[in-house]
Amino acid sequence: MAVYKRSYHGYAGGVTPEWSRFTIIPRYAYRDLFHSKIMTAFFVLCYVAPLVFLFLLYFAHNFARLAAMLGERSATFPIAINEHFFLAFLNIQGVLAFIITAFVGPGLISSDLANRALPLYLCRPFSRGEYVVGKMSVLLILLSLITWVPGLVLFGVQASLAGAQWLGANLWIAWALFAGAWIWILIVALLALALSAWIKWRIAAGALLLAVFFVAAGFGETVNAVLDVQWGKLINLMYLLVTVWRQLFRLHEASDISPASAWVMLLLICAGCLGLLYRKVRAIEVVK
Repeated sequence: MAVYKRSYHGYAGGVTPEWSRFTIIPRYAYRDLFHSKIMTAFFVLCYVAPLVFLFLLYFAHNFARLAAMLGERSATFPIAINEHFFLAFLNIQGVLAFIITAFVGPGLISSDLANRALPLYLCRPFSRGEYVVGKMSVLLILLSLITWVPGLVLFGVQASLAGAQWLGANLWIAWALFAGAWIWILIVALLALALSAWIKWRIAAGALLLAVFFVAAGFGETVNAVLDVQWGKLINLMYLLVTVWRQLFRLHEASDISPASAWVMLLLICAGCLGLLYRKVRAIEVVK
């Protein structure tokens, strides 16, 4: 607009609160993400397991009545509704969450870096922290909807069917389910974002994410076999996670590493991913 016309004026509309500015990133990310029919179909399939577990809860509380109708008065339901039940649910949904992360995560930051879009974000009142939180919230919300959210719904259904006494004795299972899911979500989300920030090619970033879990696990087992030690499992992310989950669900099974060492390694991995993001997510990139 030409200055001499003097018809321009400042923006007088509503201003987005500072605390919620990061939500603009997941809003548009989900719009583009669910344009893919494959992604939409897979996300819907992620709710098959919760429905199966919901039916198992129903049959567990009505099995005696159904068996009596068929003439089997002494029959008992073969599946116990306890911590093993909810841990099995978390294992299944954790695998599905990893698949979604491998599909979505590698392209979250790499596309902005490849197209030199970071200066457009950070030249506005939008900090690096808000940018990372916005990108990370794409995965946090998406993975929460298929892990701890349906898990707590299942726990609530079980509590309503079993009564207040069962709820009081097993309330810790809800915390274990919630905490275990969030540990897994944070680890895979941070890893996906760190790899996406350092590797601009989306396919390569996704392949490296798979390698971090599976190749590192194989290398750790090789170290254990060659040196006759067990500390090679400290680089096996799945083994670290299983060790932490067993502690949360109070399963006192033998483990080659202590839960404390597993917690320390997971914290170091998260700190390392945050450090990689801090180094890479900046408005100016110096190319030598």
